[in-house]
Amino acid sequence: MTVHYTEAEVVARVDGLTVARLRSFTAARCVRPVEREGRQTFAEPEVARLRLLCELAGDFDLDEEGAAMVLSLVDQIHGLRQELRTLADAVAGEPEEVRRRIAQRAAGTRFPE
Repeated sequence: MTVHYTEAEVVARVDGLTVARLRSFTAARCVRPVEREGRQTFAEPEVARLRLLCELAGDFDLDEEGAAMVLSLVDQIHGLRQELRTLADAVAGEPEEVRRRIAQRAAGTRFPE
């Protein structure tokens, strides 16, 4: 069973988070609350995202918009890593000759250091 937290509970759990900031992050769609019993609630993954957003804002002196942009980039990197993992698994399932040709072609397209 997934635990959900109310706005007040989330604000109490996350350092640096205020109700106004939480609503700003929600409006920017950085987190997606779930409606339960007529209230917006937040599951643990959303609370973790809010912690990261507040850490980014505090550590790098970012406003909500800047922290949201950084989190969006982190999400994109995570998605690309998953796609790369899927591609690597597909290549690993190919015969040795195919893997060797792919490795040779990839080595020829790397950016210079």
